[in-house]
Amino acid sequence: MNGASREALAAARERLDALTDATSVDAARLADELAAVTALLDREVSLRRVLTDPAQAGEGKAELVQRLLGTQVGGETTDLVSGMVRSRWSQSRDLVDALEELAATADLTAAQRDGSLDSVEDELFRFGRIVASSTELRAALTDRKATTSAKSELLRSLLGGRAAPATERLVTRLVTAPRGRSLEAGLESLSKLAADRRDRMVAVVTSAVPLSDVQKQRLGAALAKLYGRRMHLNLDVDPEVLGGIRVQVGDEIINGSLADRIADAERRLAS
Repeated sequence: MNGASREALAAARERLDALTDATSVDAARLADELAAVTALLDREVSLRRVLTDPAQAGEGKAELVQRLLGTQVGGETTDLVSGMVRSRWSQSRDLVDALEELAATADLTAAQRDGSLDSVEDELFRFGRIVASSTELRAALTDRKATTSAKSELLRSLLGGRAAPATERLVTRLVTAPRGRSLEAGLESLSKLAADRRDRMVAVVTSAVPLSDVQKQRLGAALAKLYGRRMHLNLDVDPEVLGGIRVQVGDEIINGSLADRIADAERRLAS
């Protein structure tokens, strides 16, 4: 992607991250629904073009999405897709590619929540090696004459009970809806997404007052150095927060003023 589509995808990724940071959101269900929307727009070319037509108002396209999807998928999915069609896309197909990526990312988020993300990354790699070493298996999985149900059943026999649920969902989706990609390219793309997700942590930051951009940058940098991984800040404001700020990273909770916590982080790094 380039130009407008790259910016639109970046914004969609941020919205998905903000959405899935809320533990009340079922990330696996969100992934399935985004995949269903991907299949719809991949199949309905005219609809895809309408939803990415720069001559059409963004709100009008969002309203069309609400009418089409409102009773078919959950509110989170509808809102996410509505936000995406408000953005400008360089090519109509870029919207579908972006939705497919978000579906995979949502599944990886589900794996991250249940502690299986490392296994998913390893299983994707090992499955790729198995496919590369077996011409018969690759032929069966890429056979255009084979039905979707037949391919799904083959994958269930290979992965069912032997791989993480997210791995099975991701590979099944790739094999049954390759969208013109080779199996190898699709697995490589999924492995990269898994690696990116594994290298990301979420800090839930609740402060008494909104943080300035400088404060957010300093806090994010300090936490990233402290934990040794990229840090996404999920920000909230609560005037009753004692000490001015509360930071939660996984099961660890840090209370105190922003300046004190940054100073403490820097001291711990120096020691």
